[in-house]
Amino acid sequence: MTRKKSSRGTPVLNDLRFGLLLALAFTLLLTPLAAQPPQEKPKDEDTFRFRFVGPTVGNRIASVAGIPGDASTYYAGAASGGLWKSTDGGNKWDPVFDKQPAAAIGAVAVAPSDYNIIWAGTGEAWMIRDTDVMGNGVYRSTDAGKTWTRMGLEETGRIGHIIVHPTNPDVVFVCALGRATGPQRERGVYRTTDGGQHWERVLFADDKTGCSGLSMDPHNSRVLFAGMWQVELHTWGELSGGPGSGVYVSRDGGSKWSRIEKHGLPKSPVGKIDVAVAPTNSARVYALIQTKDQGSVWRSDDGGENWHVVNHQRALIGRAGYYIRIAVSSGNENEVLVANSSFFRSLDGAENFQETHWGGDNHDIWIDPENPDRFVITDDGGMHITAVHGRGFHDVKLPIGQMYHVAVDDQVPYYFYSNMQDDGNMRGPSIPLGDEEDGQEVGWDRHMGGCESGFTIPEPGNPDVVWATCYGNKVTRWDAKSKHARSVSPWMHTLDSPPNEIKYRCHWTPPLAIDPFDHNTVYYGCQVIFTTTNGGQTWNVISPDLSTQDPSHSQSSGGIVGDNLGQFYAELVFAIAPSPVQKGLVWAGTNDGLVWYTKDGGGQWVNVTKNIAGLPAWGTVTSIEPSHFDAGTAYISVDFHLVDNRDPYIFKTTDFGQTWKRINSDLPKHQLAYVRRVAEDPNCKGLLFAGTGNGLYYSLNDGGHWTALDAGLPHAVVSWVVLQKEFHDLVVSTYGRGIYILDDITPLEQMAKAASDAPPVRLFEPRSTYRFTRGGHAFLNYSLKAAPKKPVTIEILDGNGNVIRKLKDSPARTGMNRAEWDLHYEPPRFIALRTVPTDNPHVWEEPRFRGAESRPVTHWGIEPALVGPLVAPGNYKVRLTVDGEAFTAPLVILKDPRSPGTDDDTQASTKLLLRVREDITATSDIVNQVEWLRKQLTVIEQMLKAKNKDAKDGKDDKERENMSEGKDTNEPREPEDELLKSVKAMDEKLQGVEYRLITQADSLSDDKYYSVAYKIYMNLIWFNAEVGTGAGDVAGGADFRPTDVQLEIFDAIDKELKAVSTDYRNVIEKDLATFNRSLADRGITPVVGVAEPAKTSN
Repeated sequence: MTRKKSSRGTPVLNDLRFGLLLALAFTLLLTPLAAQPPQEKPKDEDTFRFRFVGPTVGNRIASVAGIPGDASTYYAGAASGGLWKSTDGGNKWDPVFDKQPAAAIGAVAVAPSDYNIIWAGTGEAWMIRDTDVMGNGVYRSTDAGKTWTRMGLEETGRIGHIIVHPTNPDVVFVCALGRATGPQRERGVYRTTDGGQHWERVLFADDKTGCSGLSMDPHNSRVLFAGMWQVELHTWGELSGGPGSGVYVSRDGGSKWSRIEKHGLPKSPVGKIDVAVAPTNSARVYALIQTKDQGSVWRSDDGGENWHVVNHQRALIGRAGYYIRIAVSSGNENEVLVANSSFFRSLDGAENFQETHWGGDNHDIWIDPENPDRFVITDDGGMHITAVHGRGFHDVKLPIGQMYHVAVDDQVPYYFYSNMQDDGNMRGPSIPLGDEEDGQEVGWDRHMGGCESGFTIPEPGNPDVVWATCYGNKVTRWDAKSKHARSVSPWMHTLDSPPNEIKYRCHWTPPLAIDPFDHNTVYYGCQVIFTTTNGGQTWNVISPDLSTQDPSHSQSSGGIVGDNLGQFYAELVFAIAPSPVQKGLVWAGTNDGLVWYTKDGGGQWVNVTKNIAGLPAWGTVTSIEPSHFDAGTAYISVDFHLVDNRDPYIFKTTDFGQTWKRINSDLPKHQLAYVRRVAEDPNCKGLLFAGTGNGLYYSLNDGGHWTALDAGLPHAVVSWVVLQKEFHDLVVSTYGRGIYILDDITPLEQMAKAASDAPPVRLFEPRSTYRFTRGGHAFLNYSLKAAPKKPVTIEILDGNGNVIRKLKDSPARTGMNRAEWDLHYEPPRFIALRTVPTDNPHVWEEPRFRGAESRPVTHWGIEPALVGPLVAPGNYKVRLTVDGEAFTAPLVILKDPRSPGTDDDTQASTKLLLRVREDITATSDIVNQVEWLRKQLTVIEQMLKAKNKDAKDGKDDKERENMSEGKDTNEPREPEDELLKSVKAMDEKLQGVEYRLITQADSLSDDKYYSVAYKIYMNLIWFNAEVGTGAGDVAGGADFRPTDVQLEIFDAIDKELKAVSTDYRNVIEKDLATFNRSLADRGITPVVGVAEPAKTSN
């Protein structure tokens, strides 16, 4: 029969197109049929980086700014945790300042005429304790915070206010308090007229006085008011107030300033001052002034010419160094807000204030100039945003914890312990136990006695007992089993008392140490050292007063108004460190620069300070680290930044303090270089770590050379460093960004122990790694002298040399590289659905599948087996291949000591899970092959239907032609209808196989379509969770021998799968072969099938 040409093209052309389609299908079939697991995305943790472990409960925000009329964009300056930005109204925040070498943001301002220009002043001006953080100048961004440039004023120390000219963004005023730790001239009010290229100090009172308040008349930018504050801050006290404090005014744009004396303002001496011009009335000006007994708020109604006191409430100016902030509503000159320990509001021009419940320990205030209903206040816990004038707030908490110290215990996995300013003490797991619940980290204990400051330390060998200290001479002992804390302080509470009027002077962060030879012996320090050996029931003083006992330093703190809350208690013991290698050897250091030791547990003390050549006077011995390898060796860090010397000082002795060597040789010197902590690696002699005012450094050669270790670590103060010995982890507390862990520092240890230069490629031997059912990882570290030509390959081999896991190839970099293995075998292959389900013909139109080549099988409560079985404890190898050359290293996987399962149990579990993985892969392979075959049949069906239509159209034309010519119209019937029936029959046979493995409901990719019983695939997925590491609400059982029922269940599933596999092969070898012959007879390319899918388990 001759084929006729139709309007739809020739049948030959249709067959050709179909052949090309099948060729393409065959090509795709040769690639892996299963949907591949999600590709590992590059992430920070892939390199030698710190990971943040918490806490996330917020902390002090020192400054805030928004954009007028824009309720979506805010900038929050953390007291010591960097600058953060939100563009969605305060729901999501990103740190935008972490690349800069300072973290204390005292002021932030948005240019009113160009919202892309942002100014940030570093150094916190809320000054109240010796841990508050200074800065290194002022920064500008011209792209809304994406990038920053330091614009000078590096020595101003603390910047509390920035004002940008309303129409000219190049004109900026900076209110600089200064360092306040000694006389200096870099303080006062500065002005730039060229965007920060040049600065002019336009207001200077004296070298002891800086700027604490600044306000510009919104209607006349030539009028500015400034509050100047005379203040000193040292380790022994804060002195606020003096003749330098006062209110100043400029009426020519800041060029000339006049001090407003008399005219109704309080007489000298006064303390800290803030000022504010009412946005709606230039004649109304307010001043919040710290005085001893003259009042708190002054008001001018004539633009600052004359003043009168309008309020005497002491609560408005309490603890002035930490507060003193006044703001006026942008809609009402009589509505005044004051931030202090509580938050206050006046509606009658500051004559009467009512305490609100808008925050606690409040600091900054920002009011939208265009909408007085929208304002933001910051406090010690975060910030609060309102758009309804305080009738409701959106609370913001950033991960900016100010941690004083950190300790670790020796359980597996270990916990870390810390104290956080304005929150309390806490402990958390080194391996996360889950996501946050109600804003709290899972598995953490909080408020375990102790308080926000001090130390929290578990007993060695007994982490159920935790000791903690707190300001005011408080010591507690916490029992983890009962969750009860007991006060066991060695003497009465000491708050409020001047240091020269109390028996024991104890610091805000009183030192605590536990004897490494006897966990019952606990040391505690004030100006003397106490010890207890019976859980705090009794205490003994074992030292004399170890300070210099200078009476000039033992005076009431606060200045014109006393403030003896415990931040400053004159001269006292700041560090206590018992030796880990010699019993009875205890070192001590003071906050006035003295170093002592005793060799007999406190019987006799030796002052070795005079032996430390090059040690200036009046430093704070911030840490002492007795060596883990030699009794006579110890390291000390000494901080002088509160006597206006910010250089780093680290010393070492090897002869019990008879001689000392300064070992901070090439630690950089800058505004934040002072050292808060020196630590020695207990696993590696000569490997040291130093925490400074803005970073962490390490030395491989006992202090001979120092290198920054800051990958993933923000530039906050590193307040403490500790090494977890068994895990080889470096745990760091920061004063401003919480706690970080650098997992597995064995590469540094091996580098320190190496006697020769590093080879071109070095694969470090991994630490022994615990097999945790959740959260366990082996860190695979290697270093390269040059970048490789090809991506490196990392494989895991079992004890027999078989490759059990191949990590994703990755481009490596010169220097240190890190990969992670999650201790799992390769995962099974996944199902990839490609056909249109009968019950949901529009599935491919859904946005989640639009444009996709395949879709998964999904079910609520369970995911596909994204990972393979967890390996059993044992000996493995890591193989690194770099440009064709292989390097190997042993890797030991240890049993989780908490697990009740035996080694035989985990071996049996792993063996079964490997069989489950094989069956999941075999099931997926069959389904995927069937899906491809059915996809091809769909194309054939569409082609045949089109040909039938063409043939029918042609036949109708022929019949009409024959009828018109009087010819017979009965021609033989075309065979396409019969072939179409065979296509449908073939599809039904394949679908019959498929629906024994998955259900018709599974094919809908609907998570919550619970209509029919599971088939083999979902039974295997749920079973894998049941006997594996769990999923959703399934606990799992990877540590245990499979139960008899589980073995019975798997045997039944496996048997059923084998039967389906056999039937599938029969369909392929017989039915599909017959069908393909019929296609070939018609000149149609055969359907491509694979007769041998993956084998089921044995």
